[in-house]
Order: sequence, then structure tokens, then C-alpha cells
Amino acid sequence: MFKPVKTKKVYEEVIEQIKQLIVIGELQPGDKLLSERELSEKLNVSRASIREAFSALEIMGIITIRPGEGSFVRQVSFEGMLEPLSFLLHVNVDDAMNLLEVRKTLEVEIAALAAARATPEDIEEMRAALHRMVDEVNDGEVGDKADADFHFAILKAAHNPIMIKLMGAVSDLMNSTYRFSRQKIFMEENMQNVLYDSHCSIFHAIEQKKPSQARKTMGKHITMVEESLIQLKRGGITSLTKNEKSFVHNNIKADFGFPS
Repeated sequence: MFKPVKTKKVYEEVIEQIKQLIVIGELQPGDKLLSERELSEKLNVSRASIREAFSALEIMGIITIRPGEGSFVRQVSFEGMLEPLSFLLHVNVDDAMNLLEVRKTLEVEIAALAAARATPEDIEEMRAALHRMVDEVNDGEVGDKADADFHFAILKAAHNPIMIKLMGAVSDLMNSTYRFSRQKIFMEENMQNVLYDSHCSIFHAIEQKKPSQARKTMGKHITMVEESLIQLKRGGITSLTKNEKSFVHNNIKADFGFPS
């Protein structure tokens, strides 16, 4: 069941083996782990490494250590398994552009999956988010809430629960890192039209079941947002404000069922 450990960071390999055994069901909630001595012999590592691994697993909420009784697997939620990832994301973002790169990599493929898997209900949820985007802007709001709803609808349409958790960790960090900048983007001249048109392109690709096109349009959308963030940091957006000013309701595709 266990394999000898050959790594510089021995305790981390021990942690990964135990977590993997939980994931595949070899270890179930409530199961008692082997003792430090038994595990050290099976894995061919020191008892100190086992002790360090157990301490880390307890901090993660994966096992419970009961003095005098042993170590037991806890009832582990997937969210709990992702907490260390979320923590590492927060402490290792040295370059903000790396975070945007992660978001693009995930969302581009999520859009392609959504195009292949979206149900009629998923499509209607995306359409409703686009309706709300128009309503919010025409009511004097920036439209960022509906924007987030639209992206989340695409995420759900991919029908991959693990992807939802991963994107949740990335989105939380995006919000804490870029909240102010993202709100400023929505307030730039004509940006609401630009963003809306971009979302419409993504929607059409998904609605028409075209994964390759969905991947392409989502990539273009996120690249545009990245460039906008960079320009904001340099003093303002210029390349996206050359179009004639117009309200969102004057720039909506008629075949979307919105007023033209």
C-alpha cells in the first residue's frame, strides 16, 4: 500500500502518499493510521519525518491525533484539501501577471468544456446574466456583479466540480488582488460596451456548441482584460476608448433577444 520514500523533502512525500490513499479510498474517514514506528519502517524514513508529516496533516484538518490512541483520518471535505492550495496562492504571488496567466489557462479550457457540455438550463443562466449586465449598466451601475455571474455560469456549465473549487481559490485571490483595478476598468469610457460585446462572443460560441471558438473568444476576452489592467497601472486605458461613445442598450445584438 505504501512505497519507499526517495525525496529531499521526506515529510512532504509522506503527506502526498497519505492524501492519495484518502483520495482513492484506501483510507476512509475514521481509519487509524499506522504508528510512527510502523510507518517509518514501511516507508524507509525516520520517525521524525513521519511525526512532521502527521503534524502537517493535522494542521490541514486531514487527520486527528489522539494522544495515547493514535492518528485517525478525519471526515475530509474537498474544500479542506484545497485550503493549503489557497494559502500557497496567497503567499506566493510574487508577480501579479502570473496570477492572470493561471486564470487565463483555466478559464479558456473551462469555456471549451462549457461549449461541449452546457445544458439548455446552463445556456439560459448565461443569457440571464447578460440581461442583468445590461440592466445594471442602464440603471447606472458598473455591471461587475452580472459580469461575475456570467463567468460563474460558464464555470458551472463545464460540469466539473473540481474545476469549480480550483477556480474558487483563484477567484478569491483575484478579488483581493485586483478588486479596485477591476472596478476602475468598468468605469473607463465605452468599456461596458467592449466588455459586453466580448461576453456576447463567448456566449454565442458556447450556445452554438463550438469548443474551439469558445476557447478562442475567452482567450481574447481575458487578454483584453489583462492589457487593460496593465494600462491602468501605467496611467489609464487609451486603446479601448477610441470608439464612439454609446450606451450599452444601443450596442446589443438583436439576435440575442435584447432591445436594439
